[in-house]
Amino acid sequence: MRVAVRLLAALFAAALLSANPATSQAEASAKRFVTQHAGVFGGRALTYEATASETVLQDAKGVAAATLFSFSYVEKAAQPNRPVVFIFNGGPGSSSVWLHLGMAGPRQVDFADEVNPPTVPPFALKDNPNALLDVADLVFIDPPGTGYSRVLPEGRTEDYYGVNQDALAVAKFISEWLSRNDRWNSPKFVMGESYGTTRAAALATTLMGGPTSPSGELGAITLNGVLVLGPSMGGPGGDHLHGANLAAMAATAWYHRPELRQGRSLDAAVEAARSLASGPYMRALYLGNALPAADQQTLAEQLGALTGLPAQTWLTHRLRISLSAFSRELLKDKGLQVGAYDSRYVLPLKAAGADPVADDPAMGQYTPAFVGAMSTYMARELKVRMETPYIPIAFAQVNSKWDYGPGGPRGRDAAAELAQALRRNPSMRLFVAAGHYDLVTTVGAAEYALNQADLPPGRVTMKAYPSGHMPYLGADSAQALATDVRAFIRQAAQGSE
Repeated sequence: MRVAVRLLAALFAAALLSANPATSQAEASAKRFVTQHAGVFGGRALTYEATASETVLQDAKGVAAATLFSFSYVEKAAQPNRPVVFIFNGGPGSSSVWLHLGMAGPRQVDFADEVNPPTVPPFALKDNPNALLDVADLVFIDPPGTGYSRVLPEGRTEDYYGVNQDALAVAKFISEWLSRNDRWNSPKFVMGESYGTTRAAALATTLMGGPTSPSGELGAITLNGVLVLGPSMGGPGGDHLHGANLAAMAATAWYHRPELRQGRSLDAAVEAARSLASGPYMRALYLGNALPAADQQTLAEQLGALTGLPAQTWLTHRLRISLSAFSRELLKDKGLQVGAYDSRYVLPLKAAGADPVADDPAMGQYTPAFVGAMSTYMARELKVRMETPYIPIAFAQVNSKWDYGPGGPRGRDAAAELAQALRRNPSMRLFVAAGHYDLVTTVGAAEYALNQADLPPGRVTMKAYPSGHMPYLGADSAQALATDVRAFIRQAAQGSE
C-alpha cells in the first residue's frame, strides 16, 4: 500500500513538472531556513519562529520570472487574528536591512554612539527591546534585485523595476504570504522608508485592486494602516522648497552650533524656522529684487541667526541656499561637512561632486556596520546559506533603471496617492515619521506635501524625531518612535475610524 502511495505521489510530482518544468523546478528549489528564538519586546517575553525564505514570482504566462526573499518573525503562541506588518525600505533598489537591523527587527546593530559608529569590523549585534513583535508579526521584504531576491533568466527586469511593476510584485507576495500562513483575517499594515513611501502608497491601492490597477483584478486586500519613515512625498519645487527646508537647516545648526541656541530647545528652533518660512521668508522670495534692501538685510540676519550661515552668505545667494550647499557651508570654518542623510554626522570637507552615498558623512559611516552585522546575523543566527551575495542597495542594476512612469520621479505624488487610498478605505490610518536632521527628505517637505493633499486629519499622524533620514538612529529617538508606532498599530488594528 505504501509503495502504491509513493508511486502515485511521484507520478503527481512528475505531472506538475511536465506542466511547467521551469516554474516547478524553481519552486522546488526555493530556499527556506527556519529557526526558533525567544526575546523580550516592549516589556513582554515571547517565543517566535524566524523564517528566511524565497518566494517564486510568476509572470503573466505562469513562468517563474523572479524570486523574492523575505524574513518572517511569527510569535509561536500567536492568536489567528494577530496583526502583521509587511516592512520594506526604498531606494528604489534597497533591501530591507536598514529597518530590519535598525528599528523593527528582534536584533539590531549595536552603536555605542549613534553618530560615531564603527566603520571597520568587528561589528556587534544586540537584542532590540523596541522591536515590534509584542504587538505584531513582522515580515521584511527584499524586492527583486535587492538582498537575495533576483530576476530569473526567464524573467524581464522591466517587469519589476518600476513603481507599478514593483507594487504588483510585492502585492502578489503579500497575498501569497497571507494564504500560506492563513492570515487573511489579521489586521494588516505596511511600513516603508524613503522611496518606501511611494511603494507603500502604490501598494495600498494595488492590494485592493480594480480594473485600472496594475493587477487588473480585484484583490480586496485592505490595510488597517500605512506607516512611512523618512518620507519621500515628492515635495514642493521652486521657492516653496527653500521654505520647506528651512526647519531642517535650523535643527542642524542648533545641533552643531550651541552658541546659536540662546536658551532655545530643538523644538523651539524648528518652530522659529517654520514661523519665518511661512511668513517673511516666503514673502521675500516672492518679491525677489523688489524687496527693499533694508528688508533683505534684516531677513538675512534672521536667517543667519537660525542657520549659522553669515547674513552675507544669504544675501550673496539671493536668500536661496540649497541643502547641499548648506551641508558644506555650516562647518566650513572647522574643515567639516555635515551628512545629508543625517546631519549629526560629520566628515572632513570634500568638494562638491563627490559620491552622494559613499562620501556622505552619514551613509558612508553607518552602512558598513549594517551590512557587516546583517551578514553575520543571517549566517550565525538565522542559519541562512545562499550561493549568491546579499545586495544591500543595487544602484546601477535597479535604481538607475527604475520606471517612475510619466513625469519621472517628480511625476509621483505619494501624498495624493495616500489620500486616494484613505478615501477608498475609511478605516485605514496613516503614520508619518520624519527626522529633524534629515537633509534629504526634510520634515518641512513632508509637512508641505501632506498639507496640500486631501487627507482626513483625524486619520493621519505625523511625528518628528531628533534623528535623521532613519529616524530610529539614537536611543531616545528609537524609543520614542517605537512607543508611537506601537500605539498606532494597537489603535488601527481595531479597524474603526
